[in-house]
Amino acid sequence: MALSTFKREHIKKNLRNDEYDLVIIGGGITGAGIALDASERGMKVALVEMQDFAQGTSSRSTKLVHGGLRYLK
Repeated sequence: MALSTFKREHIKKNLRNDEYDLVIIGGGITGAGIALDASERGMKVALVEMQDFAQGTSSRSTKLVHGGLRYLK
């Protein structure tokens, strides 16, 4: 799903003008998980993804999640 130029510019303007506790680059399984965890802890989070979420490496994975994610509990 592609963003229109107008919508992308609007989003970029909001990112520049707002303050965030955490900015995450990449909306794959790891980035989305970190964003969820941080927001549940009360942080203001911005998640930036080049395409639609989970369209990069996460979409081409073997569907096995790295065991290190268990430490996020």
